[in-house]
Amino acid sequence: MATNANWTVVLADRCVIKNTGAEAGTGYIIDDNAFWATTAFQNIWAIQSGTSNSSDEVEHKDETAHCSLADKGIDISLFITRWDAAHLSKLQSDWDNDNSGTGEGDDFTPETEAEKIARLGPRPTSYSS
Repeated sequence: MATNANWTVVLADRCVIKNTGAEAGTGYIIDDNAFWATTAFQNIWAIQSGTSNSSDEVEHKDETAHCSLADKGIDISLFITRWDAAHLSKLQSDWDNDNSGTGEGDDFTPETEAEKIARLGPRPTSYSS
C-alpha cells in the first residue's frame, strides 16, 4: 500500500482517516451497514487516496493486484462526505458540551447562549474538507 496518502480507508474497520491538513490523523468509524455492503467494496481491504502512485490506491483482500480508484469505479468523495459528517457531529458535540458560567455550587449561573456564542463563536453548522 502506498504511503503519504491524503485519505486512508480501512474497510474491515469501517474507518476513514484524514491524513493531511487540518484534523490530520483523525479517523472516524462510519456506522452505515448499507454503505459498507456496497458490491464494489467486497474484495477491498484498504484504500489510500492522493498518493504519488495512483495504481496503488486500492488493496484487495485476495491476490488481486493493487489498482486505482478509477479502475474500481470508486470515488473517494463517498468516504470524504461521510468523514465530514462525522467530524461536524464531533464539532457540534464539543460546542454543546463546552459550557461555562459564574459562581460555584448553589451560586453557579450558567452562561447565556449569547455569552457562549461570544466566547466560542456560533455553533458549527457545516464542515467541508
